[in-house]
Amino acid sequence: MSEEGRDRFEIPKEMRSIAEASVDQARKAFEKFVTSVQQTAGSIEERGATVRAGAKDVSAKAISYAEKNVQASLDFAENLLHAKDLSEVMRLHSEYVQSQMRSLAEQASEMGQIVSKAAMEAAKPKI
Repeated sequence: MSEEGRDRFEIPKEMRSIAEASVDQARKAFEKFVTSVQQTAGSIEERGATVRAGAKDVSAKAISYAEKNVQASLDFAENLLHAKDLSEVMRLHSEYVQSQMRSLAEQASEMGQIVSKAAMEAAKPKI
């Protein structure tokens, strides 16, 4: 077997079609999930003035992070479907993991700031 033959692999067309349809279904299911979460968050946010403001910020950020992270995962899965060889799969995986680690660190920092701000606002004495 040639060097190129060993490093190259192909996903059969039928498997690729099934996988692409699965990714598409996952995207649609996630969009429905996000809509439900947003509706639920909206109803929770209607409970108290100060808490509502903090909860709105926290839930909006959490939803934003969830959307971003799931979108990145779906994009990664889609990119894997089009990988031409094992080295491309490894490169895509490495890039995805590095990007997600950066995103998660940024998200944790931002969420900590938002939660702290919301807690301080909620703890302020009412005059």
